Amino acid sequence: MSLVVDAVALAEDLVAPLGRRWLHVQAVAARAEVVSLAVDEKDRPILLAAAWLHDIGYSPMVGHTKFHPLDGGRHLRAEGWPGRIVDLVAHHSGARFEANERGLSAELAEFQLEESPVMDALVTADLTSGPSGERLTYDERIVEILKRYPPDDPVHRTWVKAAPILKECVVRTEERLDAQPR
Repeated sequence: MSLVVDAVALAEDLVAPLGRRWLHVQAVAARAEVVSLAVDEKDRPILLAAAWLHDIGYSPMVGHTKFHPLDGGRHLRAEGWPGRIVDLVAHHSGARFEANERGLSAELAEFQLEESPVMDALVTADLTSGPSGERLTYDERIVEILKRYPPDDPVHRTWVKAAPILKECVVRTEERLDAQPR
C-alpha cells in the first residue's frame, strides 16, 4: 500500500468516529491536494499523508495529553511512520504556540520543527478548512477559532499570538501557487 492510502485508512479508523472532525480532515486533505502544486512533486505524498493524519491526536484511542498534535505525533512515531510525517503532524498549524500556552513545549521538542514549503502547504490546507469541512479564507478561519474559544482558553490565547505568523505560511503557499506555469 502507498503512504497516502495507509494514511487515509488510519485517519478513517481514528477520526471518522468523531463526526464533524472527520469532515474537517477530509476537507484538509482535499485542500492539500490543491495546494500540493506549491511543493516539489516528490514531497506531495508526504504532504497528503500529513494532511490526512494531522488530527488523529483527537481520537480517544490516541489522545493521552489532550494536546492533539503531540498525541498524534507520538502515536505515529510509535507505529513506525516516517519521521518527516510524524514531525509535520506534531508541529502542524503552529502547535509550538499552543504547546507553550499548555506548558508542553519540552514534550513537543521531541519532534523536529520543519520550516518548508510542505509545512506551509499543510498549514494552508488546515487553516483554510473550517471545522465542518467548509472552505474558508485564512482570516475567516482565525475569526471562527477565536469565536469558538473564550479569551481565557489556551487555544484562544494561542491564535492571538500565532495568527500573524502563520498567515505568512499561507501567503508563501499562495505565492508558490501563483508562480506555477499555467
